[in-house]
Amino acid sequence: MHMKYSALSSYVLLVFLAFLLTEATAQKPLSRMRVVATPTPTVAPTPTITPTALPATTLKPEIKPSPTQYHQPQIQTLDELQTKIRQILQRESLKRSRIGIKILSLDTGKTLFEEDAEKFFMPASNMKNFTVAAALEKLTPNFTFITSVYATEKPDSQGILKGDLIIYGRGDPTIAYGIDDKDEIKGLEKLVERIIATGIKKIEGNIIGDESFFTGTAVPYTWEWEDLQWYYGAPISALTINDNAAKILITPASKVGAPATIQLLPPESGLVIINNTETSEENLPRKIVINRKLGTNILIISGSIAKNAKPFESFVSIPNPAMTFVSILRSLLEKHGVVITGKTEVLDSEARKSNPLPKNLLEVARLESPPLSLIAQKTMKPSQNLYTELILRAMGENILLEDYKPEWNSADKGIAIVDKFLNEIGVSPGSVLMYDGSGLSRHNLVTPNAIATLYAFMANKSKSSKQWLESLTVAGVDGTLSSRFKGTIAERNVRGKTGTINQVSSLSGYVNSMSGEKFAFSIIINNAPDQAIRVSTIDEIVLLLANFAGKTN
Repeated sequence: MHMKYSALSSYVLLVFLAFLLTEATAQKPLSRMRVVATPTPTVAPTPTITPTALPATTLKPEIKPSPTQYHQPQIQTLDELQTKIRQILQRESLKRSRIGIKILSLDTGKTLFEEDAEKFFMPASNMKNFTVAAALEKLTPNFTFITSVYATEKPDSQGILKGDLIIYGRGDPTIAYGIDDKDEIKGLEKLVERIIATGIKKIEGNIIGDESFFTGTAVPYTWEWEDLQWYYGAPISALTINDNAAKILITPASKVGAPATIQLLPPESGLVIINNTETSEENLPRKIVINRKLGTNILIISGSIAKNAKPFESFVSIPNPAMTFVSILRSLLEKHGVVITGKTEVLDSEARKSNPLPKNLLEVARLESPPLSLIAQKTMKPSQNLYTELILRAMGENILLEDYKPEWNSADKGIAIVDKFLNEIGVSPGSVLMYDGSGLSRHNLVTPNAIATLYAFMANKSKSSKQWLESLTVAGVDGTLSSRFKGTIAERNVRGKTGTINQVSSLSGYVNSMSGEKFAFSIIINNAPDQAIRVSTIDEIVLLLANFAGKTN
């Protein structure tokens, strides 16, 4: 690289150190993790995101960049911009990698640069772009998820309900850490309040968690088994609780050699823990390994934690979210004095084939989620896999398809709706191969052209452009870009969606140039084992766009 570019390169290398922490915490849902050990950071399932104060309908930076930001090289012509991008792509460190790029002007429609823009790439979490955009357009930003409480009759004058109480879920992701306070049962307390308000004091029947609204498997077939024990690979259910994850809290004992104390929160998570840990000498590094064998509910936790170490926490998926949901609900009802004589059970779509819902059901209570516009933010900014899968299935069950095939499950129908939407907005047919909604599947394939076309439509033509823009992570401010681009002209300027799995990084979004021109871009890197190189390459290209002082017309 020429010396005049050294300032930009130095910035990218320095900012990547800060990025590593954010990527480990916010983007971790798409990393592949075998053990939990030092120096792996503590991760919460879905960080609570404070909405940004940036104007929702503009792509211009909210604040004027400081003079120091202009010490980075300004680019005066389109030829110069294209040359600098090509120089980056020709580096020795990228010779075995595949890079797809599409950059276009939202003002003129002109393509600034493209590299293999019609070739297929694994998108990682950039797949979420298609799912959430389609949902905002087809379900509308005001769509809400409804959880219904059904009974065959109202309680009598003494508060006795004769028969089963059925909790019928429709995929509400917000009974969870990410929307409400970080309390393992907080999300359900609102539903309990509504049930108590009906006057029910005794249930002479079972309490049933009905997750039959969604059909298909709880885990997509193309997810890798080693992802499934972690919160980012949690099973999908129409009755979802706390991101379908449980917190493991490991506290050292007061005596060296003694087992550490392990707490499972909430206790109703359906997991059994085998504690093979021990407390080590003070100041020794933590070496904790968590392993759950495929198809079991047994967590084997081994390794050591120093006597003077702070408690360590990690989040794992729970095996049966619907059962956890109704088990916690039953416990809360009983704490409020409600007597339940029957058992707790769960029925899915397969079980309902032989045991259909009664026809004379009454909705005695309901819980309504916040609007999809807010859920989209809680999905996109922290890159939440489960929420995206729930949104995909909600589309499949709430939008009528003319060419519906009887063998399709909820996810199949959702994917068909996304595909139809992409055709409507001009994405090339066949340029998005969708195996899940979130991007955790390594079978997904997309083209940079498809993503850039989507971003152009959502910015210029979508009736939900405001809500779409608000859902994207803001550089240097929030979500998975919170520690990237700080101190540069791209800070608070870039909005977009990141993606990360092994050997894959992606970033698609919007950026304003120094001359005020608005660009949409998609950059995807595959087959690059070094994450530092992937991220620094992407960021360097985006910074070139932000520092472009010319015009494309």
